[in-house]
Amino acid sequence: MPSPQHLLLKQFLTAATGPLARRRPSLTGLRLALEVGSLFQFLPWGVHLESQTVEGMAAEWIRPTGAPAHRVLLYLHGGGYVLGSLNSHRSLIGALAQRCQLNALAIDYRKAPDYPFPAALDDARLAYRWLLGQGYQPHDIIIAGDSAGGGLALALLIALRDNQEPLPAAAIGLSPWTDLALSTATIRRVAHEELQLLEALTMRGWGGQYAADLSLAHPLISPVQAELHDLPPLLLQVSDAEVLCDDVLGFAGKAQLAGVPVTLQTFEGLVHWWHLFWRVVPEARQALDKVATFTQRIWAAQAEAARIVAGAQRPKTAAPRLRARL
Repeated sequence: MPSPQHLLLKQFLTAATGPLARRRPSLTGLRLALEVGSLFQFLPWGVHLESQTVEGMAAEWIRPTGAPAHRVLLYLHGGGYVLGSLNSHRSLIGALAQRCQLNALAIDYRKAPDYPFPAALDDARLAYRWLLGQGYQPHDIIIAGDSAGGGLALALLIALRDNQEPLPAAAIGLSPWTDLALSTATIRRVAHEELQLLEALTMRGWGGQYAADLSLAHPLISPVQAELHDLPPLLLQVSDAEVLCDDVLGFAGKAQLAGVPVTLQTFEGLVHWWHLFWRVVPEARQALDKVATFTQRIWAAQAEAARIVAGAQRPKTAAPRLRARL
């Protein structure tokens, strides 16, 4: 059962969908509304902001006090490939970085429809390569994202693997958008609820804007269509009430069959993007805590593997000879 705080949030969002559906605001209007809403999003105490330019892109470091310098979280924000910015996700990234004790690099990748696929993927790949050029090691990098950003993170893994580039330690998808087609069956499943139906139909349109002239089944547009072998460990979180739930479950199952270590965490009755409301929704804080536990396991597994390798490579000393008694 969702918390009372989440129920209030859902009532507020549901009340807002009616006017939005009737007015059909422009993309510019939606972007502006999201930026205005970002004015009420603040970094957690003890997290510091540092502007950065990455290969010509606006970016920023979000640095928790005490986070180790050699590890980094590359974060790709959500927004259907058409919305979102550094401002809209700064608070969420700060909360996640603080819990995981990781310095986070967020990038303002290019958006459709002005910059359709592969612009966002190219920008994400440039940011990853930039980190490597700065001296960060692949095994010290985790890639994360929410919604479209989560799908973009998974597409980045696939693109790096196919190009035989070094892969990061792990990837995290918070309700990742893995299939931009959003099947008719999904639309029917959520049709009884205005908030979910509006969200599904809107995202369908955004998916087409991102794909432009390409098929939505392109494996780097809809990662669920890709071959999923030889990927690093994945953490996927999704709510059973989300439009994207069926596709996330399908992606997780396919990845597991391909031999990928997948941690799938499902939540009950939560709206899409519930992570953004971590200050007021306890389920969001619980989800971020679970992400932190996952990252700790990644580092612990690396340390154990290094210990085993070091032990195997240590030269064996000869056993002392016993002097025979006369």
